[in-house]
Amino acid sequence: MLKFTPILLAILYALVMYRFSAWRTARELDTRSTELADPKLKALTNKMAEALELPRIKVHIYEIDPVNGLAAPDGRIFITRGFFEKYRNGEVTGPELASVIAHELGHVALGHSRRRMIDFSGQNALRTALAMVLSRFIPGLGVWIANALTSLLAARISRKDEYEADAYASALLTKSGIGTAPQKTLFNKLEALTKSRAGAVPAWMMSHPKTAERIKAIEKLEADWATLK
Repeated sequence: MLKFTPILLAILYALVMYRFSAWRTARELDTRSTELADPKLKALTNKMAEALELPRIKVHIYEIDPVNGLAAPDGRIFITRGFFEKYRNGEVTGPELASVIAHELGHVALGHSRRRMIDFSGQNALRTALAMVLSRFIPGLGVWIANALTSLLAARISRKDEYEADAYASALLTKSGIGTAPQKTLFNKLEALTKSRAGAVPAWMMSHPKTAERIKAIEKLEADWATLK
């Protein structure tokens, strides 16, 4: 029984962390967000809603500065205040921001947003269990190895999700008449838009596919769709 104690403790830890993370995320988003009211963006989301046969697509602005989009575990879609300001300043077009919303809708529709919360808790549990086991055999290095292995696993899963959400967005943007061009032009802007003042590499680049590879995947989809016409 003692042999399984680290694993049982890790599972219990994962369950507690999942509950706490879900509660904390919902509370944070509730207190720091407002509904998007920009008429031009709403016209674009209405096109996507029509393509999905939905009455509307509700989008919220999350009041933080970093440039990002977010699909909450409860299915709500957010763009950050920082991203919205880039749009208002003319650095990002309406269709480009609509492509972000379509991408986050993909995460919701494909179940990524809810699963990511579970995965995050599970990865923490796995990291804890591995660290406890490896530290018995490799003192001093066990924690480092556990962190490295779980980080690599998380990044691989995240990149797969991003490709899938990109594909969903491409299909939705095409069906709604917006097209994939804004999606691709935004990819080429993202690194500059998200780079910190200190010039550090944006955190999202560690968990997202490379820009060229994302654009190549979309163009392959377009070529496949063209053969079906």
